[in-house]
Amino acid sequence: MLNAFADAQIARARRDRRLVGACLVLLVALAWLYLAIMAEATAAMENPLLSSRAMWLMPMGEWGAREFALGLAMWMVMMVGMMVPSAAPMLFAYLNVSRSRPAALSPIAATAAFLLGYLLVWGGFSVVATAAQWALHETELLGPTMRSSSAVLNALLLIAAGVYQFLSIKNVCLSKCRLPLGFLLTEWRDGWTGAVRMGLRHGAFCVGCCWLLMALLFVAGVMNLLWIALLSAAVLVEKALPFGRQAARAVGGLMIAAGVGVLVLG
Repeated sequence: MLNAFADAQIARARRDRRLVGACLVLLVALAWLYLAIMAEATAAMENPLLSSRAMWLMPMGEWGAREFALGLAMWMVMMVGMMVPSAAPMLFAYLNVSRSRPAALSPIAATAAFLLGYLLVWGGFSVVATAAQWALHETELLGPTMRSSSAVLNALLLIAAGVYQFLSIKNVCLSKCRLPLGFLLTEWRDGWTGAVRMGLRHGAFCVGCCWLLMALLFVAGVMNLLWIALLSAAVLVEKALPFGRQAARAVGGLMIAAGVGVLVLG
């Protein structure tokens, strides 16, 4: 009897993990599909021989409420595509722990609430990033393809992001992202609101860890898919792999060197 109950619990846990994993894969895949469409539209802006049916999704020309909304949607979807993969270990750890906690919510519903809180924080970051894009556009520091036209700005962003990789605040935030069980033990809250609050807390640490890396999107182009993929990989490595801290510092050193190079040669 006990063995049957244990087997049923294990089977249910596996089913929940598969379902959450499938949902995360689908969410990230849809985000990257959107980014690919936007990248194709950006390429069409650079090359008049190309055409794109997605140009109406791009924030172009004089900015107003419509352009801000389009830019915000672009940044929010981009943050989903870039940050959800690196948050997956935390989400699966939360799913496992929530199974052992008495709660009115099912583990899957609680995990969805946690993810909601996490994405709300990145939504707030997206508002700031969109406002920054608008300001750079108005000062003509950002071209129509959403790439910085200023070597000085590029150098400053690279150097600032590189230096940030070595600061204690970066290490504190990164440690919260690298140790899912430690975070869950110290930050646990029960219920729907508790799950959302935990997601908000984790999202805040995640933004604190990665916000300057995201600012580097202005350097090579906000819709440069290769650059987006490289930054996503850097975030995933420093959060999920055993040598993540060393990788973060190595990336920081490379960014400082690149920034100095741009400043000298630009």
